[in-house]
Parts: sequence; C-alpha cells; structure tokens
Amino acid sequence: MSDVNAEPEVKGKRSKASRVVTPNSFETDQHFYQKTINAQVSSVVMNFMHLGNDRIVSRYLHLNPHVNKDVLVQMLNYKPKYFCWSGTDLFNVTNSMGIRKMVLIETNSCPSGQKSFPTLADNDEQGGYRTLLANTFKPLIEEAAKNGTLPEGKLAVVYDKNPMEASGYAAALADIFKEDVLAAEFYDGEASPQVRFHPETKVMQILHKEEWTNIRAAFRYVTQKPWNRLPVISTSTVILNPIICCLTGGRNKLLAAKAYDFLNSEITDSGLRINVPKTIRDVEKKVVPIWVSTMGGFAVVKNPYSNAGQGVWTITNQQELDDFMQTPIEYDNYIVQSLIGNSRWSSSTTQGQMYHVGTVPDRRKDIYVADLRMMIHYNFEVGGFSPLALYARRALSPLQDELGSENSWDVLGTNLSIKVGDNAWDTDIKRLIIADRKDFNKLGLGVDNLIDAYIESVLATVAIDKMACRLTKEDGSFDLDLFASLNKDQALINEVNEFQ
Repeated sequence: MSDVNAEPEVKGKRSKASRVVTPNSFETDQHFYQKTINAQVSSVVMNFMHLGNDRIVSRYLHLNPHVNKDVLVQMLNYKPKYFCWSGTDLFNVTNSMGIRKMVLIETNSCPSGQKSFPTLADNDEQGGYRTLLANTFKPLIEEAAKNGTLPEGKLAVVYDKNPMEASGYAAALADIFKEDVLAAEFYDGEASPQVRFHPETKVMQILHKEEWTNIRAAFRYVTQKPWNRLPVISTSTVILNPIICCLTGGRNKLLAAKAYDFLNSEITDSGLRINVPKTIRDVEKKVVPIWVSTMGGFAVVKNPYSNAGQGVWTITNQQELDDFMQTPIEYDNYIVQSLIGNSRWSSSTTQGQMYHVGTVPDRRKDIYVADLRMMIHYNFEVGGFSPLALYARRALSPLQDELGSENSWDVLGTNLSIKVGDNAWDTDIKRLIIADRKDFNKLGLGVDNLIDAYIESVLATVAIDKMACRLTKEDGSFDLDLFASLNKDQALINEVNEFQ
C-alpha cells in the first residue's frame, strides 16, 4: 500500500475503476476473435513457427549466400535492453523485373495480434499471451528482483486500447504468477487518471478501492501519446515495453527511419539490410508538395507519432494533396515515403518502382493490397528472438490498373482500426486474414517469405533498441538534449517534457 493516499483533484470524468483479475479467469472467447478460436493453423505457418533460429539461419543463408552468418546470428541472439516485444507491418512487393521482397512499413511497440492468431496446439488455451509473459515478462521481473531494483507491490496491466487483448494478458499473468492482477484503463487527457507515479519513489501506483496501490511490474498497452503520462525510462516499476521504445521508433516513425539508417550503416558489409520505402524525414508541411512532385505525384505522408492507421495520407492526385494541406497542424514535421501501388502507378525513385504483389485473385479476379503483421519477442528460454504471432489485413477495395475518382486509401490502406471518438475504437474484422488453412492461402506467401519478414522484424527491433541505448545517459536517464537534436519537433519535445 502506498504511503501517499491523497485523493487526486477531480477535474473531469474518470475512466472505469480498476478491477482485479484473478487466477483461473482466462476465458478463450473473451480474448480471441470467434473466427480464431476453432481455426486450424496453416501448415505453412505451423512449419515456420516451429523452425527455430538455427534452421532459419540455415535456410536464409542457403537463399542469400552473400550474407555474413556471424552477423545474422548476432542479430537473432541480440538481447535488447529495452525493446523486448515488437510487431512489424510489412508488404510483399515486387518490381518490373519480378524481384520480390518483404518491405518494412513500420514497427509497433504495443502490437496487437494475439486475438487474431490461432493457438499452435489443441491443449494450448492461452497461446501467445502466455508465451510472451512467461518467456519475456517474467524473466525481466526476475532479473530486476535479482538486481535488487524491484519494488514491492502488485502486478498490473494498464491500457488505453484493445481491451480484448489487454484483459487476456491480465488473466494469463494472474495464472503464471498465481496471484491477483490489477487491470486499469489509462487514457490520454484524463483529468483524474487512476494511474500515477509516486513523486519520490517513482513507483507506479493504481487507484484501487480509493487507495493508491504500488505496482512492482506492469504490462503496458498504452498507445496514444504514452510519453505524456508515463516515464520515458522507468527506474523502479518494471514496464514492458518502456516508453523509450515508443520515442525511439516504436511510436515515432521519424526516429525509426533514422534508427534503420544507423543499423544499415553498421551492418553494411554483412549483406543484411532493413528494406524500407524511400523515406524523407523532417519535412515541414509547406515542403510536402515538393517532395510529392519529385516522386512522380505519388507518395505517402505520415504524422510521425500516430498509430492504428491514423495520421497517414496516401497521395495519388492533386485533390488528395490539397486535402492533406488543409488538415490542422499538430506537430512541426512529417515524413514523406515513396508510395507502393500498382505497376502503373507507384512512386518513381532512384531505387526504381515497387508495387504490391497483393492477394491471390479471388473468384472475381480481384487482387487486394495486404500487409503482414509479424509479432516477435526476446525469448529468454532460447536466448534470442522468436516469432510470436502473425496475421494479415487487406484493403477495402481491390487494386486497379488505373485509379479513378475513388479514395486511394480504400485501395491501399490495410489497418483495421477505426477511430469513432476520443479514446474510442472499432475494428473492421471482415478484412482480417488469419493464419489458418482457409484464409492464409489468400496471401500467396510461403515459408521463405515468412523467414524474410522475421529477419526484417528482428533487424528493425534491434535498430530501435540500439537507438534507445544511444539516448540513455551513463546514469541511466533519458538524454532529452540528444533526442531533441535528432527529433527537431518542438511540439513533441514539449509533450515529453511536460511529464518527465
């Protein structure tokens, strides 16, 4: 129990009261989509998930003999200091020469996916929920206890989105530790939040039954501007993932692009590379039209700090560019990326044109843009990274040889999240492609494609963790000055400064 029990000043409506999640409370239908529960995992996915890193290395080197084995193994065995759980979004693309590859679009520090991934065994009720918590989160807690830095208190899950998965993690956590777990909502802009940090000990506390309760470790699913209410680097409560992962790439596309460049330069002689679209960083809004023009009039403009498909504009004509230019400015800088479209309309860059392979044609002969979400984690049990879950999403409308007056986002956008209000979300589950025997074949992906996606995901995660380490001072604090020099966006810096 906290020694600071003062009730916070009530300035507005408070989210639902925190609740206790008890052991033996995991209910499959509460934490998995209905179409996932009885699904049979695709044989391609099953084979990939059971390969293990040794066989993945063997296969990857067979197909890419120019790659340095030692560097590849080093990347797969890299132990992150901060970024132990990630999800990447990738496109399967090709070019006019028919050369195909998996291209990384972004990395997520609070990835969804457990509710969409069938369990790998009939007797495995909790699937990836338990795997992540038992093989990543629990060892992190045990390390802190061994080092004498773990405070006393309860376990918790804090979240502002995706209650289906957040509650699943809470129930699985209660089973693993055989103790009650607190689940607490923690929204951006709340006047009277039920989560705070003790001003002296810096221990996370949750308001429960009108008392502030200390939290020794918290699983975080806080996604919307988490840096404005959580410490960048927690010095007491163990948090998976810490906020520094968001600022250095997991929620910050601008710094992610720089992190990828840094790692690509570091491993340039190894034959390994993070494949990304051509990316222009630190772009003021008034300069965006110039960069769109240099890419042949086709581009993707992104708010660097948004997620869940928000703050992304696909530009394929003058009207879409005009619509973007009329949107209110929230931050100082944007990023502009080459647009991956159809063979007749994609960005022109010095790297050439890339376009979507897309789904296998359906009975109407329609091909859809689809992405792949690859979730990975540092697995203490194997001493390296492991794949954790995967699924795919397709766009609303099929690819066209020629774009007409339709909204290009309907053809190119794959994210399923729909924002229906402040801190309120819905999901277009009809476009979800799960890794079962029926759905997965629509993607036309094989084991080698999944291996490529996995390697890209590991490299991206390592790159962001290395960036986080660069932004940590010798005393363990966050180097805000260095961050500001790499991320010259005063609006974001002000948000980070306000809480820290």
